[in-house]
Amino acid sequence: MKQNNNCLHWDTRKDDNNIIWLALDKADSSTNVLSKAVLEELKQIIEGFQSEDATGLIIHSNKSNGFLAGADITEFTQLETSQAAFEKLRFGQNVFTLIEQLPFPTLALIHGFCLGGGLELALACTYRVAESSPKCKLGLPEVRLGIHPGYGGAVRLPELIGDLPALQLMLAGRVIVAKQAKKYGMVDAVVPKRQMMTTAVALIKKAKPKQQAKFINTLPAYPVLRQITAWVMRKQVEKKVSPDHYPAPYKLIDCWQRFSTNRTERFIQEANSVTDLFANSAGTKELVRVFMLQERMKSLAKNSTFEAKYVHVVGAGIMGGDIAAWCAMQGFHVTLQDREPKYIAPAIKRAHQLFDKKIRDQHLCTATKDRLMPDHAGMGVSKADVVIEAIYENLEAKQALYAQIEPKIAEHTILATNTSSLPLEVLSDKLQDPSRLVGLHFFNPVAKMQLVEIIFAQHTSQQVQDNAASFVKNINRLPLPVKSSPGFLVNRILMPYIMEAIIMVDEGIAPEAIDHAAVTFGMPMGPIELADVVGLDICSHVGTVLVEAFDLPVSERLQHKIDQGELGRKTGQGFYLWNKGKAVKDKKRQTSVDKNIQDRLVLSLLNETVKCLEEELVEDADLMDAGVIFGTGFAPFRGGPIKHAKTVGPMSLRDRLNELQAKYGERFKASAGWGEIQ
Repeated sequence: MKQNNNCLHWDTRKDDNNIIWLALDKADSSTNVLSKAVLEELKQIIEGFQSEDATGLIIHSNKSNGFLAGADITEFTQLETSQAAFEKLRFGQNVFTLIEQLPFPTLALIHGFCLGGGLELALACTYRVAESSPKCKLGLPEVRLGIHPGYGGAVRLPELIGDLPALQLMLAGRVIVAKQAKKYGMVDAVVPKRQMMTTAVALIKKAKPKQQAKFINTLPAYPVLRQITAWVMRKQVEKKVSPDHYPAPYKLIDCWQRFSTNRTERFIQEANSVTDLFANSAGTKELVRVFMLQERMKSLAKNSTFEAKYVHVVGAGIMGGDIAAWCAMQGFHVTLQDREPKYIAPAIKRAHQLFDKKIRDQHLCTATKDRLMPDHAGMGVSKADVVIEAIYENLEAKQALYAQIEPKIAEHTILATNTSSLPLEVLSDKLQDPSRLVGLHFFNPVAKMQLVEIIFAQHTSQQVQDNAASFVKNINRLPLPVKSSPGFLVNRILMPYIMEAIIMVDEGIAPEAIDHAAVTFGMPMGPIELADVVGLDICSHVGTVLVEAFDLPVSERLQHKIDQGELGRKTGQGFYLWNKGKAVKDKKRQTSVDKNIQDRLVLSLLNETVKCLEEELVEDADLMDAGVIFGTGFAPFRGGPIKHAKTVGPMSLRDRLNELQAKYGERFKASAGWGEIQ
């Protein structure tokens, strides 16, 4: 076979071993996804291979960033009928079945990401070889989009590794590194990049039978045990999400529980189940939208080619230390500065504990530890591409630090502050070049919170903002440009919500009842528990800034607890007693939801969001929704606060705010911006 260049997305060649190499390089895209055009070309190519005299087929990617990211989810959002969705899913399933039915062995050669439909394609192959890199990750994370695998993954993964392990991976939407995938049996070999092609050729030549699940791992699928397994799985999922909010994992369990003994019928059942989610679940539509918002935030980095290698963090407290640790985990060389070595040591210890927990490969873990260096003298400043100031919230101290740093840093270096409250206009006042200061506002815990607010003032240069967005994306976080304003975006929106909850505690309402109302609405954690987790002293500090700026109410109980040293989880006592990192709650107070409590909480948050939109703190309503979801955990299945307001009805919410204002005071006065929500 000669090299074939007739296809737009696929390239075919045959080597001296009579092995066909089929490379995917999706045109006009930096990432491989399974669009309609990609699948249609693949179908034509595979049909042509059915009569081909070949030793085997190796499918790989010509994109440097990965194998295949999955289906093109945007195409599913444009389908007008459920029948169209079903047919699209069945088409993908059938293409992969054609690969499975080829008369010679097939192999997926995987580097970078292999997710969703990408892994489903790989599962249709006889073998899988993956790169032994921490960047090589495999998984079926569709539940995060409000659906479940629909291109055959719910059928093939259990066949390969066993029903229970497959269900656990799919229900959690877990993405795992290649070495973990090998332990599960998802891949046949994990080797360094330089050995991948040789290993792939050797597997094809050997042509051993396709790997199958061990007998013991197939037992949960037997009729006697299937019902029990499904019941256990539902109970486990119920501990994490409600079927009313997130139906996808429950649909997956139902689908698996009803699976036919006929394999072809199982594929049809899988497609029907996913089709039903697309057609009938409002939450699924919103979760798909949230995914698209996430992709838009990532695209904010496309205006810059800025690449950093060295990061210097000043301030080894909780935030500064954790920012340094996260950057080191993402492959950057990091120096961490504080006044004396004794202040840096706890941060290094905490970072090493994080690395030991998150990085299972001992060599990679050691390499990560080596990239994080204590630097009390600040020697790393002159070498750094990014300098992040994360010292305590004192204007004079920060300005004095900038005066020391500015003459030492290179022209291209990003000078950033992690301030949570001080305006950039004031912070940059003493800089020789105020245009270079930008805010990189991380959230606690840094290793879990995806959002980073990129704070800009009027004088901040656009190039600096773009470079900051590029850096944030490169450390695997979501950048959100936010105009400098007291509290910025997330803290400003959260604080009225948290303060209203604390006021209700002052009124004698049980913290458990307040938190239960919020969690039932869809928040990942109630506001009282959140205040304890953040730290009541931190809440008070941020609150003080916002009280002065926006005339928020003040809680005497909050100050009393701070005076008593009851700061929340970190001291073992806040609004809750904390035992082994968990809040001790009276479950009797969580039996029902008080609608009035829920309205006071949710509308405090919604009203402040509308004010921020009116003040144009971010570019538009979509980015506002994205910022609040990824910064506060606002119920993703509701699509964000502005989208939720549109769904419920802006005027009805404004009327409810008027009722609350009449009963509780001016803090519930409806923003003028409600009239613009359509």
